[in-house]
Amino acid sequence: MTKKVSKAVFPVAGLGTRFLPATKSVPKEILPLVDRPLIQYAIDEARAAGIKEFIFVTSRGKSALEDYFDNAPELEKALADGNKTKLMKTLEQTDMDSGAVAYIRQQERLGLGHAVWCARRLIGDEPFAVILPDDIIEAQKPCLQQMVEAYEETGGNMVAAMEVPHERVSSYGILDVDKPSSRTMKVKNMVEKPSEAEAPSNIAVIGRYILTPHVLKNLDRIKKGAGGEVQLTDAIATEIERKGNVHAFRFKGRRFDCGSQSGYLQATVAFGLARPDLREDFLDFLAGVVENEAPVPAAKAANG
Repeated sequence: MTKKVSKAVFPVAGLGTRFLPATKSVPKEILPLVDRPLIQYAIDEARAAGIKEFIFVTSRGKSALEDYFDNAPELEKALADGNKTKLMKTLEQTDMDSGAVAYIRQQERLGLGHAVWCARRLIGDEPFAVILPDDIIEAQKPCLQQMVEAYEETGGNMVAAMEVPHERVSSYGILDVDKPSSRTMKVKNMVEKPSEAEAPSNIAVIGRYILTPHVLKNLDRIKKGAGGEVQLTDAIATEIERKGNVHAFRFKGRRFDCGSQSGYLQATVAFGLARPDLREDFLDFLAGVVENEAPVPAAKAANG
């Protein structure tokens, strides 16, 4: 019988340089997607999967992130005095039970593997999830919940996976799997950011993981890898070699890379259109923009 996954690690120590100057004073994870910050989507997904303990790996300058999950007595009183019941219920979504949230500092930015390793003492000897808030996944059933259900059948380690364009494999951890058309695939090998010629497939690891504590022990011994960072994929690859207990899960849903400006804008459009209270006006606006958009001159398009 597999152990229940009740802890999740949220690596949020990055500087968010792609979104400067906005992220000079506001953590990237607090940037709003419609009217909820990115981190709230990650928290809601974790809660739906049965996560009870939330571990944030942060860095200097992330105090606004910590404040977001704290009580706001003055705001709550103002809403109550104004009889704004709907807004009060919305605010309740940000509440976290006392003791459910822990913050760990990553004092050196040495990569995702190092960030997860920083949380080792709070994880202990239990399976745990890792959620990258940059990856927003729109799904009828939340992605991590899908994975937890599949994990109950497989045990071991599991990574979320999706196909990406061949020309973009160098931006991802890429998997070599058996039965690549299946929902759950046994992983034979994984390579961090390979060239297109070296990639074993175009099936990429996306920012959701369920891992055993053995991965943390592997991280104790892992040296810096691709990009001069401690790669989580290297520690998972060690589990493939030693135990062969790593599976990739092809989730149902649409993923947006909100770590990029383009992906963030795409997610804003998709989630805005999904809101019944916003859809009609927003769709009319977008239709008008498309209709009035001047075509890009051929010479400019060719030269980028």
